[in-house]
Amino acid sequence: MPKSSRRSRGTATILDVASVAGVSSMTVSRVVNGAPNVRDSTRRRVLEAIEQLNYSPNTAARSLAAGSATHIGLFYANPSDAYLTQFLVGALDGARRAGCHLVIEVCEGETAEAQAEATRRFANTRVEGVILPPPVSEFEPVHAELAAAGIPVVSVARGLAPADALNVRIDDYEAAKTITRHLIGLGHRDIGHIRGHPGHMASAERHRGFNDALAEAGLDPDAAPVEQGYFSYKSGLVAAQRLITRPRRPTAIFAANDDMAAATVSVAHRSGLEVPRNISITGFDDTALATSIWPELTTIRQPIAAMAEAALDLLLAHLGAGRGKSHARERVLDFEFVIRDSAGPPHRDNA
Repeated sequence: MPKSSRRSRGTATILDVASVAGVSSMTVSRVVNGAPNVRDSTRRRVLEAIEQLNYSPNTAARSLAAGSATHIGLFYANPSDAYLTQFLVGALDGARRAGCHLVIEVCEGETAEAQAEATRRFANTRVEGVILPPPVSEFEPVHAELAAAGIPVVSVARGLAPADALNVRIDDYEAAKTITRHLIGLGHRDIGHIRGHPGHMASAERHRGFNDALAEAGLDPDAAPVEQGYFSYKSGLVAAQRLITRPRRPTAIFAANDDMAAATVSVAHRSGLEVPRNISITGFDDTALATSIWPELTTIRQPIAAMAEAALDLLLAHLGAGRGKSHARERVLDFEFVIRDSAGPPHRDNA
């Protein structure tokens, strides 16, 4: 393609590149950032799409030696590609509108020492502030290293963050109560729950909302079957198998995110159960996965992309680059309860 027919630099978006290359926007981000965990054939397709579209990623700003643009870091590690894709789109859109550069890095390592080391390396990229999506928003070694480096941080979906922290979230407690009340309203009394990662405050808030909704309905929260998950599809498979093979199988299961809910639907189908006739299943987040499976998930819509943009606005305001935006330290965004086909009245005669 001759250069005269190409887009002008900066017009193409990461979504355009992903569409042309036939990959996710997260894969484009990995290629742009030189991540090693990308197949050579995939990397070539992405690079060809970047060349074809004349795409200029904001993350290239890390190599600039001069310039007045604000450099904001995004430090991520998340088992859900669906969540990360939405978050990345929101962050990139916000950065483009604000005229700042986004520096994206992955926080590799599960131990506190590995997380601290990865954070120290990231701090050397000279970012002026950092956005921490879940689960990195819960990693204390990351917060400690960035604080020691004097770099402002905004956490996302951290649950009830410290009063002096910058934070963007929804009301996980009320959201979990809402979806549990819905199941109770359908007639369910034996409701199971797959918890999110035990180290995340949002997981605790969702479990607390689940328990309180049961108690309000006169049901015993201590009698409800609960299995531990870790927000990943794989952990959902394990937890769902335990719930579904119980001698008294629950008539409904509320999973703490869509990945684990989708895994539960898979286990139900594999066990010969109809969803929702034999078992109702609900999720949380309303990622693309919620409408990519059958039946589509009843879930809580967490405005993931909007939360990323709100985090960027909050951080820029704190840095004095927000151009009159509010300097509140926390923003609580509205959630939406989305009813689809994965939940219905219980049919004990088919259990």
